[in-house]
Amino acid sequence: MQSQSHTRRVAVIGGGPAGLMAAQTLAQGGAQVDLYDAMPSVGRKFLLAGRGGMNITHAEPFADFVTRYGRASAALLPQLQAFGPQQVREWVHGLGVDTFVGTSGRVFPTDMKAAPLLRAWLHRLRESGVQFHMRHRWLGWRDGAPLFATPDGERSVEADAVVLALGGGSWARLGSDGAWQALLAQRGVALAPLVPANCGFDVDWSGHFASRHAGEPLTTVAIISRDADGKAQRKQGQFVVTAGGVEGSLIYALSAALREQIGADGSALIHLDLLPDWSAERVADEVTRPRGARSMSSHLQSRLGIKGVKSGLLRECVGADEFADPAQLAQAIKALPLRLLRPRPIDEAISSAGGVRFAALDGAMLTAAPGVFVAGEMVDWEAPTGGYLLTACLAGGLSAGQDVLRWLERGAR
Repeated sequence: MQSQSHTRRVAVIGGGPAGLMAAQTLAQGGAQVDLYDAMPSVGRKFLLAGRGGMNITHAEPFADFVTRYGRASAALLPQLQAFGPQQVREWVHGLGVDTFVGTSGRVFPTDMKAAPLLRAWLHRLRESGVQFHMRHRWLGWRDGAPLFATPDGERSVEADAVVLALGGGSWARLGSDGAWQALLAQRGVALAPLVPANCGFDVDWSGHFASRHAGEPLTTVAIISRDADGKAQRKQGQFVVTAGGVEGSLIYALSAALREQIGADGSALIHLDLLPDWSAERVADEVTRPRGARSMSSHLQSRLGIKGVKSGLLRECVGADEFADPAQLAQAIKALPLRLLRPRPIDEAISSAGGVRFAALDGAMLTAAPGVFVAGEMVDWEAPTGGYLLTACLAGGLSAGQDVLRWLERGAR
């Protein structure tokens, strides 16, 4: 048993948002925190994700926000209620960084950058006494103590509790390589396989189409597909045609259900509405207008503004007879079938699904390894882009830190 005078020492392993938030919570609770990371610096994925604009959370109503986590929504609800979108914004403001809400509802720092936010956060953590240990790759345990590979050889460390915040399986070059799975499996922890989330998908394009249109964006389109429960859903947005398939924000938003459909059926069939702001009747009227000597492609460009990659998609996905039939062509413009064959590899994905199953946890603690807590993408949940990933990682880190403090307090009595 610990004495009341014993300074509680906690090892946080992983320097992403979840690990940093766990460290903050623990330090504020009076623990001595040592944070270890395999990379030369912390927050690398955080910085890279912020290059195009640091999306920190989303301003939609909380009831809608929670649903973005799909089947994990109920499990994550207590954490998000404690540290949801509003609390994230207040926390950022407390670091001296202002925020604004974009037209899509996404929340950004006013300068759109991740680096100033991370610098302010790390300064605050160091002021609170958090010690950072870089180039320390976790190897598991030796005689019950966390073991690391360091530039100076293997090193085990003393800790009263451990928080694992090692990320998922995407972007291995930034440290999230999923190597922790084997180490936890050896301890009897129930795991779901890591799979790509917020990912692109392969399509069997013809060489002609791929060579002409790879890299071109499809703006103002809608996708009709099935959700995780098999119900029809329709989402509007944009995505990009790649040399071997499709990727981009609209695809990412649907990726969880599409991945599950491919797993169950071998492929996923979606339908594209190339003119989502036009009614089917208006499209049919324009397509069936007399076109004189003009080709059908010229007619579509003149009457409906369909050209470039949209025109190429029609040629790619519609047979010659159907393309020549105005009625069938009008239907294809509003519901163009496209078959997705497989998700892109996990290391190309923005994030991953799978990891430590909720059934393996008592709060944030591993039931198979008392005193070891997990947070962030290591846990079996996923979310679309738009601030949802970061918010849940921060909330999970806070929750794990609080659970550690409560556990240590019980042990000190």
